[in-house]
Amino acid sequence: MTIDSPESHSIDIVADSIGKIKTLFPELITEDIQGTSVNVDMLNALLGDKTVTKYEEKYGLNWLGKRKARELGLTPSMGTLRPCPVDIVDWDTTKNLMIEGDNLEVLKLLQKSYAGKVKLIHIDPPYNTGKDFVYQDDFQNNIKNYLELTGQIDGGRKLEGNLESSGQFHTNWLNMMYPRLNIAHSLLSTFGILFISIDQTELANLKSICDLIFGEENFFAILTRRAMHTVRNSSKDFNLHCDYILTYARDKSWFASSKDLYIRQQVDKTESYPFDCNDRQGQYKLDPLYARNYYTPYIHCFKNGVEWKAPEGSYPKYSEESLEEMEENGRIVFGRGMIKAKRYL
Repeated sequence: MTIDSPESHSIDIVADSIGKIKTLFPELITEDIQGTSVNVDMLNALLGDKTVTKYEEKYGLNWLGKRKARELGLTPSMGTLRPCPVDIVDWDTTKNLMIEGDNLEVLKLLQKSYAGKVKLIHIDPPYNTGKDFVYQDDFQNNIKNYLELTGQIDGGRKLEGNLESSGQFHTNWLNMMYPRLNIAHSLLSTFGILFISIDQTELANLKSICDLIFGEENFFAILTRRAMHTVRNSSKDFNLHCDYILTYARDKSWFASSKDLYIRQQVDKTESYPFDCNDRQGQYKLDPLYARNYYTPYIHCFKNGVEWKAPEGSYPKYSEESLEEMEENGRIVFGRGMIKAKRYL
């Protein structure tokens, strides 16, 4: 132990407090030349202080209307959910629920009963292609906005598609997404996961806004999903056959600490993986320790004294360190004139 060792110092109360705040409200944490700190003005805004109109902008994603969109998410809903037994199959016994309504209003109403309880949320938002959603930049009356968008009332206001030529193409989309993602964050449980489908139009902005709300440390991956549409001969540059799914955890550290959590493939590959250890690792097949390519002179001596080298015209798949670790973990199988590795499904 030295004077610089963490064990030789008392706890950093400020850093510990910031860490706790970051767990609850990731978007309050800012970075500047002095290091990590808490944006107090933003905290006041989240607590409903309407006197906060400006605060020093820090590192992060900012756009016109961000503060207003945040306030929209904090505004209580005046709507209510009404059951429709006539339209429900097996009303008395079903455990499923489908809610029809403006998604922001519904999310607000769900908070009262489901905050911190939801295991999984999948959002399939408009991709902002210019025609897939209409908007109003007046957020003062959400129910009125919903009724106009669905054509139930005529308020005399012209509704416009979010065209790329509008000058606020990305801003309009961000103002629509921000309050909804904030509420989604509050709904997820400690072990909850969020999946959001998107294409490349708003992929970068969506990643930035989710980092802001969920915390960059809770990001899992950007999954690539093969799209079902066919090749378009009219494409001007690249023909894209995929869109994406962004994946975030409410608390990624929970998944790292859960030793019993693992994912099994649901595809039936039993014929390809014919062996089973009857343990949590499940089915496996036997793979050679080498692959065909070029010859590399390489000899490995296992702990049981058996020497092995890749046949001529091939090369080893694993390093010596990997082979030692695999032997230690029982993943090397010695048979009649052959040595193979267990490869699990």
